[in-house]
Amino acid sequence: MSVRTSRSRAALLSAGVSALALVLSACSGGGIQGGGGGTGFVAGSDGIATVKKGERDTAPKLSGKTIHGDELDVASAYQGKIVVLNVWGSWCPPCRAEAANFVKVSKDLAGQDVQFVGINTRDTSTRPAQAFEEEFKVTYPSLYDPTGKLLLRFEKGTLNPQLIPSTIVVDREGKLAARAQKPLTEELLRKMLKPILAEK
Repeated sequence: MSVRTSRSRAALLSAGVSALALVLSACSGGGIQGGGGGTGFVAGSDGIATVKKGERDTAPKLSGKTIHGDELDVASAYQGKIVVLNVWGSWCPPCRAEAANFVKVSKDLAGQDVQFVGINTRDTSTRPAQAFEEEFKVTYPSLYDPTGKLLLRFEKGTLNPQLIPSTIVVDREGKLAARAQKPLTEELLRKMLKPILAEK
């Protein structure tokens, strides 16, 4: 092997590693500022942050077009229900990894006044988002938020989504109850929902 070939392969490998790092950082870093200490929420060792009932902030108004072009106002459409908000992108490998878990749990809890809603972000058109939903057989709606405007409605210091994927649970009173900023297994998703389901 010539020195030139060896250098060329090393350069290609370096470029590949850099590209992979860019993809991974893009998927884990949502670029949404906020959250942090002194806000009343406690993060467990499982990565799920929760807020006690009575100390929760009101969820922001989330409305707009879905990836299929329908109008959706989350608060009015699902008033009195527990709403599971999942921030995702078709380009995000961890989002793809958790998708089947969300589909399964959403179907299992459909009769318990739990509604899942996606927030699709950073997809430059709805076509890849629609293909994602078809592939994973997603039946719940997803708001289309390519520039992250909906995500910015979550006030700093609340359980706001700062990474992609992120999952936020809104309680029956429309308050922000729990958040996870990582891909969720079925077990962790159920664990996240269990205490909110038990609330009266």
